[in-house]
Amino acid sequence: MQNANHPNTLLRPRNLTEVFRILSIAVLLVMAFLGRLLSAAPVTYNFPTQPLSLADAVNLALTQNPNIRRAQKDLEASHGVVIQTRAISVPKLRVTGSYDAKQKSNVDVISTNGFSLGSDQNWDAQVRVVQSIYEGGRIASSLRVAKLTKEQALLNYQTSVADTVVDVQVGYFDVLVAEQQIVVQEASVELLGRELADTNRRYDAGTVPRFNVLRAEVELANARPKLIRARNAFRIAKNNLANLLGFNVPKEALEDIPLKLSGRLEAVPYAMELPQAIALALEQRTELGALRRAESLRKEDIVNARASYKPSLQIYAGYEGHNSILQTDLNTDLHGWIAGAQLSWDIFDGGLAYGKIKQAQALHEKAQVDLEDAGRRIELEVRTAFSNFREADEVLKSQQKVVEEGEEALRLAKARNEAGTGTQLDVLSAQTALTEARTTQVQALHDYAVARARLERAIGANMTGK
Repeated sequence: MQNANHPNTLLRPRNLTEVFRILSIAVLLVMAFLGRLLSAAPVTYNFPTQPLSLADAVNLALTQNPNIRRAQKDLEASHGVVIQTRAISVPKLRVTGSYDAKQKSNVDVISTNGFSLGSDQNWDAQVRVVQSIYEGGRIASSLRVAKLTKEQALLNYQTSVADTVVDVQVGYFDVLVAEQQIVVQEASVELLGRELADTNRRYDAGTVPRFNVLRAEVELANARPKLIRARNAFRIAKNNLANLLGFNVPKEALEDIPLKLSGRLEAVPYAMELPQAIALALEQRTELGALRRAESLRKEDIVNARASYKPSLQIYAGYEGHNSILQTDLNTDLHGWIAGAQLSWDIFDGGLAYGKIKQAQALHEKAQVDLEDAGRRIELEVRTAFSNFREADEVLKSQQKVVEEGEEALRLAKARNEAGTGTQLDVLSAQTALTEARTTQVQALHDYAVARARLERAIGANMTGK
């Protein structure tokens, strides 16, 4: 026989309850260990590992942008409103029941020859299916309101999508232009650095005065703040785009936010005339569509308000059971089918219906004013966006050969300076002009892309699938 004090005997479970206890303790220990591992693990972020194209950025925003997610919840909430609105036309299943008990001294009892009528306890139960037959026009109106509400919610969601798309496009272009501006300013600093080194060699050789060295140093010092600002603009632009895409930027990330882009600034031709743009905007803008539905909904409010003047008729059918008033025993029950109709009509309601009608009519007229005003504002928005697009297009065309001319001017200025027919001032002026030309060209490409995106948004053409 095995010794009860043996160590292995102490670890052996004696019954099923002890087995479960040991297993529970083991599970808790494992969970605690895993919890420590997970809490100590580094936080991961959902940044993409591959460079993002503009289309990829827009698609990410449609799934992660907070405004889009809020709009989706609003769309879901509107579905609940639609269900509530249609409820008046759907049959209702009602279950009612009651029980009451009274002191015997509070019950009228008729007693004759041992026969009693009346009881101190009563109960009743009903199951009814109730269907509205006539509600003064509210039933048909509820179906129209449900349809309009659904369409308005979808249009509002599409408006949020369109706004987010243009914000992401502008944010994307801001990152691209900031990155290009860094390249331009770095090239400028590099050229001025080489010019300073060349001037120092000439000064050491005694061919140029000390003034030339000082002038080159000043020009280089003036170029460095522009490079610093360009790098800061790039950091801010990347942070803004990451926020638009719904990314959580690592708190320790300052210089190197893990967000890279594969697109580039291009001037894609876009043929559009102002009358065509205005016509498209008045037809496609989802804001106008939502306001049209809102005006129709206010019109339905008038129908519902006028229905208060009219009667309400419902029919019902069901089953009922209750105790017998001829017996004191509650188990003695009567039951059977019931059916009927009920009519209600407020002949005079103290002016409540009249007040509702006046309110609904005023709100309907206000909705009409809102719709007219929105049409004018959208037309103004289209005109402004079209004018800005024309300006950006003209500026871009004017800068097509400026960079080539600036590079040639700088080459000639250096050649003349080396030949002794030019001055250092000519070289520095040509270098400054080339940097400005490059900066202006990059900015012009950015402005063109942004102006086109805003024009497409103004005419309602930046929605997915359009």
